[in-house]
Amino acid sequence: MIRRYEILTMLVALLLTACSDNDSFSTSKGNLLSIPMDTLKMDTIFSAIPSSTYSFWINNHSGDGIRIATARLERGSQSGFRVNVDGTFLNPVATDFEVRKGDSIRVFVEVTTRATNVLDPQLVEDNLLLTLESGITQRINLRTWSWDATLLGSLLIDRDTVIESTRPIIVADSIVVASGAHLTIRNSQLYFHDGASLRVHGELHAEQCLFRGDRLDHMFDYLPYDRVSGQWQGIVLDGPDSHHSLADCHVRNATVAVSCDSTSLSLLRCNVHNSKGHGLSARNSTLDINYCQLTNTLGDCLHIEGGTTTVAHTTLAQFYPFTAPRGAAIRFVSSNVDLNLSCSTTLITGYEADVVMGQQFDTLHAFDYRFADCILRTDSVDDSLHFERIRWEMPTDSVQGKQHFRTIDEDNLYYDFTIDSISTALPLGIGCLLSEE
Repeated sequence: MIRRYEILTMLVALLLTACSDNDSFSTSKGNLLSIPMDTLKMDTIFSAIPSSTYSFWINNHSGDGIRIATARLERGSQSGFRVNVDGTFLNPVATDFEVRKGDSIRVFVEVTTRATNVLDPQLVEDNLLLTLESGITQRINLRTWSWDATLLGSLLIDRDTVIESTRPIIVADSIVVASGAHLTIRNSQLYFHDGASLRVHGELHAEQCLFRGDRLDHMFDYLPYDRVSGQWQGIVLDGPDSHHSLADCHVRNATVAVSCDSTSLSLLRCNVHNSKGHGLSARNSTLDINYCQLTNTLGDCLHIEGGTTTVAHTTLAQFYPFTAPRGAAIRFVSSNVDLNLSCSTTLITGYEADVVMGQQFDTLHAFDYRFADCILRTDSVDDSLHFERIRWEMPTDSVQGKQHFRTIDEDNLYYDFTIDSISTALPLGIGCLLSEE
């Protein structure tokens, strides 16, 4: 019994000693907190739109506990930054934090900036000041870039309208163009919020425009949201008597980037990239596609169900990175409607050995297609009625697939589908030979 009592006494003494060590706090100027960065660099944001939340840990690797007497923002509430230190919001100052030896606290930072009234993004910064009980002040610079934008909620266009803006346009809900109305968009950048879309029952004519999601921040350090598909719903076009056109436009990171139903669309020098569904999907429509790039889709890059389609000097490249199986580079289907497809001087390639898919579901409707002067990544066939002067691309070719293009960076999900100098398409004038620059 005495021996057990002695052991218990020793354990209590050890616990008391441990608690005593952890509870000791130093005012030595040599004891500092370990902060992982001098500057917290936040992403570019739109003014008046709250940023994502950023966070970091502050550690105490010194031999004693450290007390933070005050934590405050140097500019108070003027810069728009909001900071939470160890569960306490700075309003605009907070006091009396303890960081025990070997312990840590977490800091959360958000920002909502005011309008800058300048066209280009402007630097906004402040300093988080941690004044220790020793009198030493440790500083973390907080910085972001603020970009003024025009914010649209739900917008119904019921008359002929022209949109042209030097500022980016944030579409928080959706733009709907009523039947009989014409929407013209020129020289503008439209950033669509999650779930938003451009739905056109009248006519759309767009020139020199960017259509993309509104997230300017990063999913990971190496991955901006602009390289993540499915950020918004896409462009939906219909109307049997309507003719739509897009020229020199970029449509990216949507669900289905562009969809057409019983309508007419011309695409000239357009880039449709990184869709979570199809890139361009058309049912019983008339399509005219020239000098375009349709690339990287979970569905098909070009999905055609019936109608009349002409494709020339275009690149269809299926290198969707996030999952497999993925769709085809081109899929053309005859089902309850006639199909007429003419594809010339076009590069069609991808990861899979066969990315060209044609399907005829009934014999009651026409299934007419012709490929001429193309590079096709599919099994070669002896069929001069449908294929003329074709280069059949094999996975064993010395130049094939990704090697056709300037940059396929799968680690950082960065793609430049400009035809590279070593590509067999270049001397033949096949594919979209226009540079993305």
